[in-house]
Amino acid sequence: MARSRVTQIEAIIRRADRLIAQGTKTSALFTRSRLAIFLIGLICTVTLYKLNWYDSGNLSLALFLAIFLAVAAYHNKVETQIHRLRQWKQIKQTHLARIALDWEHIPVRSTDVPGPHPYAVDLDLFGPHSLTHLLDTTVSDQGRERLHSWLLNQPPPPTLWISRHALIKELTPRSLLRDRLTLDATLTGDQEINGKRLAAVITHRLGLPHLNTILVIQALLALTTIGLGLATLFGRLPGYWMFSFAVYALVYFMTDQGEELLEHAVGLHHETERLATVLGSIERYAARRETTLASTWAALIGTVSPTQQLQQAARTLHAISIKAHPLVHLAINAIGPWDLWFLRRLIHIQDQIQQALPQWLDALAEVEAASALATFAYLHPDYIWPTPLTAADGRQEGPPTLRASRLAHPLLLPRTRVANDVQMTELGSIYLITGSNMSGKSTFLRTIGINLCLAQAGGPVCAGAFEWTWSRLACCIRVDDSLDAGLSFFYAEVKRLKTILDATEERAVPPVLFLIDEIFKGTNNRERLIGSQAYITALSKGHGFGLVSTHDLELADLEQVIPRLRNAHFQETVSAGTLTFDYQLRPGPCPTTNALRIMEMEGLPISPAPHNRAQ
Repeated sequence: MARSRVTQIEAIIRRADRLIAQGTKTSALFTRSRLAIFLIGLICTVTLYKLNWYDSGNLSLALFLAIFLAVAAYHNKVETQIHRLRQWKQIKQTHLARIALDWEHIPVRSTDVPGPHPYAVDLDLFGPHSLTHLLDTTVSDQGRERLHSWLLNQPPPPTLWISRHALIKELTPRSLLRDRLTLDATLTGDQEINGKRLAAVITHRLGLPHLNTILVIQALLALTTIGLGLATLFGRLPGYWMFSFAVYALVYFMTDQGEELLEHAVGLHHETERLATVLGSIERYAARRETTLASTWAALIGTVSPTQQLQQAARTLHAISIKAHPLVHLAINAIGPWDLWFLRRLIHIQDQIQQALPQWLDALAEVEAASALATFAYLHPDYIWPTPLTAADGRQEGPPTLRASRLAHPLLLPRTRVANDVQMTELGSIYLITGSNMSGKSTFLRTIGINLCLAQAGGPVCAGAFEWTWSRLACCIRVDDSLDAGLSFFYAEVKRLKTILDATEERAVPPVLFLIDEIFKGTNNRERLIGSQAYITALSKGHGFGLVSTHDLELADLEQVIPRLRNAHFQETVSAGTLTFDYQLRPGPCPTTNALRIMEMEGLPISPAPHNRAQ
C-alpha cells in the first residue's frame, strides 16, 4: 500500500514535469513574440511617421501597443502557471521525502522544545528528525501551535477527541484540498501566516478624534487647492492655491499617524492576503459538501464571508503601506487626504472583523493541525486508525488497557523497523523488560509512547491493531544532568521518577502509562537493585501501568511477589564473532548478556590484570 502511494505521487510529479516543460517552451515562444512585435511595431510606426502619415502612424502605434500588452498579459499568466506547477511539484516531492524519511528534504520549522514535560523530549517529539519535523505541514503560527498542543496535552476530553478524529479522517482522502492550502499559502509568500500579529493589528484602534470631520475638511481643501492650481495654470487667477495648500499641509501634519500607522500596514497586507487565500480554499470546499468541515465552517460565515472581508482588509493595508515610500507617500498626500481616507477604512474594517477574526484563526488552526495528521495518514496507508475503548458518551469502559499488535516505530524506515505486540489490561500491570545492550529496549519503549501520543492526538498509528483507554503518558527515557540547576544525572533521574510516582497517586484522572528505561542507571549496582525493587513495587500499587527496562537480571524475581508483573526480554545471537539482533520481544527474563562480548570484540581487556604487590 505504501508503495502504491509512492507510485501515485511519482506519477503526479512526472505529469507536472511535462506541463512545466510545455509551459517553458510556450513562455520562450512568447518571449520571442514580444520582441518581434516590439520591433515590427517600432519599424512600422517610425516608417509611417517618416512618410508624414501621422494618422496611420498613430493607428499603428495603438494597434501594436494593444497587441504587445495582450501578449504580455497572456505571457504573465503562463509564467504564473509555471511557478504554480513548480510549487505543486515541490509539495509532492516533500511528500515523497516524508514517506522515505529523507530528513534533508523535509522542511524544518523553528520550534522551541518545551521545558520540563512528561514525555516530549523522551519521545523525540521536537527538533530535527522528530515527529513534528515529519508531521508539520501547517502554514500559520497558530496552526503549528495547535498541532503541538494536540501532541503535548494528553489525554484530551473524549468528546473533543471524537470531533477532532472525525475531521482528520474526513481530510485524509482530500489530498487536493490539503495540498491547496499549502500551495495557496506558498504562492502568496514564503513566511508563515502570523495570526497573532494580524489579530493584534486588527484589535488595536488608532485614536484620531473627529476623523470624519477632519477628512471632509481635508477633502474640501484638496479640491480647492486643485481648482485654484488649475486656474493659476491657465492664467485665470494668481497663486491663491498656496494659501489653501498651506492650510491643508498644516492639518495633515497635525493629524499624521506617523510610525504607528506604518507599523500596522507594512508587510501585513501580504499576510492578510495569504490568510484570505487559504480561507478561500476552505470556504470553497465547505460550500460544496455536507461534511464535518462544512458544518464547522458554516458558523463562521455571516453576511459577508471571511475571505471577502480579509481581501478588503488586505487592499486597505496595502494602500496604507505606501508610507514605506516617503517621496511617493508625500506626493499622493499632497494631492488628497490618502492617509485619512484609508485610516477611516481601516477603522471600519476593524469594526467589522475584530470579533470574528479570532474565530477564523482558531478554525484555521484546527483545520491545519487536522490536515497535518491527515497528510500523515494519507502518506502511510498501511497505518491503522486506533480504537479508544470508550462508551458512546466518551467515558472509559473497563480497566486501563493498552493492546496492540505489530506495533512499530513511525520514525524508522519499514525495511529497518521491527514490529512487536504488547498487551496490558489491568491497573498495576508492568512489563519488566530485560535485555542486552543495543537489543531494542529503549526503542520499544519509545515505540509504545509515540504511537500512544499519535492515537490520543487523533491520528493513525504504526500498527496492525491498536486499542487503548485514555492515559496520561509519563516517561523517564532520556534524562540529562543540568549544570544550570546544579543537578547530577542521578539526581535529575530521581526527580523525574518521583514525578511519575506522584502522578500514579492521582486517582481522579485517567491512569498513568509510564515508560521507564534502565531504571536508576545513575548509581551503583547494589543501591540500584534495592531502589528499583522498592520503586517498582510502589508503581504496581498506584494508579498506573506501563513498562520498565533494566540491565539488572535480579529484578526478574519480582514476578514472584508482584502479581501483575510480567518479564519480557530482547536478546542477541552470536555468529562468527558477530553480534546480531532481531529486536523481537520474547517472554521471560533475558537469558544472556553481551557487555563483555562487545568489550572483547572491540579489543578491550575483560580479565582483571594480576595485582603485583610491592616487594
